[in-house]
Amino acid sequence: MQAPRFLDIEYCQTDDALFPVAMAWSLADGRMKTVVISPEDAWLPDDGDLGDFDLRYLEEQGVPPLEIARELHEDLPDQTVYVDGLDPDEILIDKLFSAIGQDAPFEIAPITELITSLDSDTLEDRRRQLMIDEGLEPQLPENGVYALLLLAREEGMFDAD
Repeated sequence: MQAPRFLDIEYCQTDDALFPVAMAWSLADGRMKTVVISPEDAWLPDDGDLGDFDLRYLEEQGVPPLEIARELHEDLPDQTVYVDGLDPDEILIDKLFSAIGQDAPFEIAPITELITSLDSDTLEDRRRQLMIDEGLEPQLPENGVYALLLLAREEGMFDAD
């Protein structure tokens, strides 16, 4: 059975900027991909203040939006991709794809649309507990995706190998 697809985005938010800085997503076989995102100049705040994020690191280690979009087109075409529903994921995906003049090749839906046997508060409590149990740092997008994969596996949505 194919695993549901999940996505998590780490982002920078200041008074005058909101943009993605890292992203992770899962594949049909349950594997994950993760990437640091090189910000577009138009995304950056005028005062240059990115809070906890290092612009030099993002520019040196980041992948341009065009390359990320190509990979997402290959990995997630015509899919429903589930997110934890806590972040402005749709806005961030729109920003990423708008930077290259394209629409996302997938639809975003909250995990509550996939796992309907639990209410949103119970799901979030369970996700947080999985992250604690697994020793996962919540700010890393790959850890967010991993926790969602664990939730889906617990709910019998795919077989563990």
